[in-house]
Amino acid sequence: MNRRRFISMAMGTLAIARPALAAPARIEVYKSPTCGCCSAWVEHMARAGFAVDAQDIDQEALNALKARSGITPDLASCHTALVDGFVVEGHVPASDVERLLAERPDAIGLSVPGMPIGSPGMEMGNQRDAFDALLVMGDGSTRVFQRHA
Repeated sequence: MNRRRFISMAMGTLAIARPALAAPARIEVYKSPTCGCCSAWVEHMARAGFAVDAQDIDQEALNALKARSGITPDLASCHTALVDGFVVEGHVPASDVERLLAERPDAIGLSVPGMPIGSPGMEMGNQRDAFDALLVMGDGSTRVFQRHA
């Protein structure tokens, strides 16, 4: 086999293998069927390249999922997501989730409590509230993971 053919075959193999290496993270989102901002956050995550599986569940089941996942009422928002062993509560930007998955801290996951205006899914024109994405630790404590102006 000559050098050109070998390089050509090697590049072809990399082109085939590359999509498997860059497979999108699968994120399961649990939300109310009547919440438009939850659906907008799902779209935000899909645009960012996540493979999103959104499921509508009733509020009682959603609250139970939050409690099982370590999300206390003070950390809660309108939807809860699970991705690669982490919980993502509320309107957390996709970039923060990507960083969480890359860094893999010893934590439960991330939360953006409440529904801050201007966060992903809560866009309202030029209005923006500053908000923090909180890293939720196993003992329930939090620390700021990312500030958003």
